[in-house]
Parts: sequence; structure tokens; C-alpha cells
Amino acid sequence: MTVPLTLLGLLEREPSHGYDLKRDYDAYFGRGKPLSFGQVYSTLSRLARDGKVVISDPEPGEGPDRKRYVITELGATEVDSWLAQPVAPEPHLQTVLFAKVTLALMLGRDAETYLDAQRAAHLRRMRELTEIKRGGSLVDSLLADHGLFHLEADLRWIELTTARLGALAEQVHS
Repeated sequence: MTVPLTLLGLLEREPSHGYDLKRDYDAYFGRGKPLSFGQVYSTLSRLARDGKVVISDPEPGEGPDRKRYVITELGATEVDSWLAQPVAPEPHLQTVLFAKVTLALMLGRDAETYLDAQRAAHLRRMRELTEIKRGGSLVDSLLADHGLFHLEADLRWIELTTARLGALAEQVHS
């Protein structure tokens, strides 16, 4: 999971305070592995340094002034590029797949197009692994089988998620 790009995606949805970003990240993407506040603020600091977010005027409160982070055009362009690129098909990428689909829906983008591109990338990789099986040693064949089984599971998830995009969109917008 790429925390900086996920936080940028959440910021594209709406400018937010670090606390709100942590809450939203943990609710959607951090199940079983929530972000620490230190990671949130150090990531936001790097994003600001790199010109991908800016800090709006601090808001006074009962405690220290609260900073609201706003995505820049550079940050939004990076989110667009990231969401458009399929993840390299490999085992255990479902958390990245899920994050991309969920963020695409949150941002009003076409998640089905992303899933179609991801399906095509998986099928290409499956053809490559099948060729390895045909001409490789037993070790190569077993490793290729391992990859194929994981990719097949991901393809089933992609199909199921495609069928449930409407319901997921309703849930992330509520």
C-alpha cells in the first residue's frame, strides 16, 4: 500500500486536517494496520516539501492551531497517474487493488475502467507464466503455478468487485 498516494487521493476528495486523514485512512484502508499519527504528519510534511500539498491558513482552536492540507495540481496529477496505472500483477496486491477502486469511487472516477485495465494486466502475466510452465524445470513450473493461482484469485476478486461497484460507491459516498 502506498500511503502518500492514498493520502493524496483522500485530499483530492476534500481538504482535510491530519487527524481527519488518519481517521479516513484507517476506516477504509488501515483495517488491522492503522497509521500512526507520526506517519501521517511525516508523510504530509514530505508531500508539502515536494509541492504536492499546501497548508491553508491555520485554524485556531482550543489547542494548537490546526493545519488544513490542500492538494495541489501536481499532487492531483500524481493521483491521476497512479490510479490510471495497473499494479504489477503479483501475489498479495489486493490491498492496493482495493485502495485504488475505493479512491476512484470516492473521487468520482471510473473504477470499472481501472478494473478492466487491471484484468488485462493479470491476463498478460498469466500468459507469461503459462509459457514458463511449458518450457521450464519443475521448480520453474511450481513457481509459475504459485503465481497463477494468486492471479486467478485476484481475477475472481476483480469480477466480484466489478459486479458490486454500485453498492460500494453508495457505501463510500454515505
